[in-house]
Amino acid sequence: MSRYLKLACLLVITTLILVACGGTPAAAPTTAPAPTAAPAAAPTEAPAPTAAAAPTEAAAATSAPAAGSAVKATPGKAVKMILLPKFLGIAVFDQAHDGAEEAAKELQNPEKLNFTGPTAENSVAGQIEIVTTAKTQGVNAVMISNNAGDQIAPAAKAAADAGIKVVSWDSPIPSADGESIFVAQVDFKETGTVMADMALNILGADGGKFAVLSASPDAANQNAWIAAMKDALKDAKYSKLELLDVVYGNDQSETSYKQALALVDKYPDMKLIMAPTTVGIAAAAKAMQDEGLCDKVKVSGLGLPAEMASYTKNGCAPQFALWSFKDLGYLTYYVTYLLSTGTIKGEAGETFEAGRLGTYTIEKDPTRDKGLRIVMGPFTVYDKDNVDK
Repeated sequence: MSRYLKLACLLVITTLILVACGGTPAAAPTTAPAPTAAPAAAPTEAPAPTAAAAPTEAAAATSAPAAGSAVKATPGKAVKMILLPKFLGIAVFDQAHDGAEEAAKELQNPEKLNFTGPTAENSVAGQIEIVTTAKTQGVNAVMISNNAGDQIAPAAKAAADAGIKVVSWDSPIPSADGESIFVAQVDFKETGTVMADMALNILGADGGKFAVLSASPDAANQNAWIAAMKDALKDAKYSKLELLDVVYGNDQSETSYKQALALVDKYPDMKLIMAPTTVGIAAAAKAMQDEGLCDKVKVSGLGLPAEMASYTKNGCAPQFALWSFKDLGYLTYYVTYLLSTGTIKGEAGETFEAGRLGTYTIEKDPTRDKGLRIVMGPFTVYDKDNVDK
């Protein structure tokens, strides 16, 4: 067989083998083949997650209450609570206790409310001791009407560090250290304006001189109200009113009585005693009545209608103002129960329902550098027309 014939036979055999294997010999490309699809460019931003991403977070979002919606308490949880007034033996604090007991019954707390407090003579040290020992008694929450100023702050902070909720009511902790929330009876700035207005109403357009008979020098609420009144007096409408002095009766009837008479002796041209304390206003009114001075020196401030009715009717105390201490105790208990059970965190903007009193929102306290508050309201100004109602 010739050489050419052998080559031809070899080529035929090779071709048959390739066909049998299912392919044909590809011609060598002269250029690189184009890709069937261009590769995706690297994204400049992270792709948005699909709806299925992070299912646990999505579930949490759908179950959380909408912003601004009011949460409700779950009754029946056990919360060991102390209601701590400035001291015992004051009618308005007894009323606050009644309100707290009403809330406790509604919320079905199996733990009995402990209403306790110091004596008037030992108020500051007594309050500090009660807050300090709370953490060794298994207490979950302390509700305090603070009469110790910032002296109570270290004890309150230690209690808070131990997991105890410290809620102030009626009178806050000035620095807010250790305090979760302050339940304010009314806006403190408004209190100052109300007192200035009552002074002007009683003394008339010609005005006159007046003095303040306060509770104790460390009472944060009293100090804030007096400061707010001084600010209000800067308004031109009160230009005929002159504040002479601020004295303290320590929320004790006898001391307040004596201080009222001392003011009369010291300032013969004084026409009004303004007492932003239920103890002080009743004592001052009694002093003016006993000494036959009601025509010369009037009394006003913050008083309990049941204690002030006779003095209002006889002209010794033509006007005074107050709010419901029973409602204040009720609201304070509700707030503290919600905090202690984790229903609210105690943050600005949280809204909750407080039984018969309705809905409240936690806000930054504008009267202090730090701290949160809830404002109950409202004021009621009493005179002879409504004091019995």
